[in-house]
Amino acid sequence: MTRSEFEQIVDDFDFLEDWEDKYRYVIEEGKKMPVLDVSLKVDSNKVQGCASQVWLHFSNSDTLYFDGDSDAIIVKGLIAILRKLYNGTPVDEIKNVSAFKHLKRLGLDDHLSTQRSNGIKAMVEKINSFG
Repeated sequence: MTRSEFEQIVDDFDFLEDWEDKYRYVIEEGKKMPVLDVSLKVDSNKVQGCASQVWLHFSNSDTLYFDGDSDAIIVKGLIAILRKLYNGTPVDEIKNVSAFKHLKRLGLDDHLSTQRSNGIKAMVEKINSFG
């Protein structure tokens, strides 16, 4: 995954005019993700502060790669977007990624519930804690 994949999402969002289409896009991104093995859905991978169940599993290397899952379909799509933003980032540069600035480019901050926004914040904090 690279930031250019995230830039593709930005371009696609610019093309889509209706927020229902944008929500469908986010959901489809989640459906494309590999299924997180049930053995990885453990407390140490669970994201605290999300209204839904969310797990992020990080691979141990000098470069950030993670997979994730959620019991909420829209949240799974948000995980997919975060993966495209972060995966492939050197671990020592994770904190330099301005996730909220990038996500603002999608307009998500204006169209997600407070609970979903808090969930994204909790996911970003867990990602940042990996670095």
